[in-house]
Amino acid sequence: MKYIILALTLGLMAFQINAQAEDYEPAHEGWHVMLNDAYQESQQTGKPIMAYFTGSDWCPPCRRFSAAVINKPEFNEWAKDNVVLLEVDSPRRKQVPQEIQQQNQHLSQAFNVRGVPRIWVFNMNQNGETGEMEVEALGSTGFVPSVEDFTSQVEDMIN
Repeated sequence: MKYIILALTLGLMAFQINAQAEDYEPAHEGWHVMLNDAYQESQQTGKPIMAYFTGSDWCPPCRRFSAAVINKPEFNEWAKDNVVLLEVDSPRRKQVPQEIQQQNQHLSQAFNVRGVPRIWVFNMNQNGETGEMEVEALGSTGFVPSVEDFTSQVEDMIN
């Protein structure tokens, strides 16, 4: 599972960003909501992208995972050094710009996400010959009850 390559022919990088999408705030401060932004940071830093598939305002396990791991200062310190954070949220009570909704649906399909919370860690590169985006999936996990256990699992995926 460590080196599965997926070709993203979904045109995810081509989504036009309008003012509404630029103003959209993630449920978790400091996270990217646009794949292109996460990709750019990943290319600049050499860090893999960690996508958090969540239902931030309706999913009880997502809320517990966020409280136990994502919102903890020690997780945020670890994340700054190790991954680029991408929030793939499907809220029910919050208005999400259409291009972000479409992107999140395509990401959920591409990674075969059937339930939340789900974390996928991956590298993303553009194929020089075809121009398509290629994803090297490093691994995935669901709910993990502690920062230490979660970061240990993600570090195993990265290394």
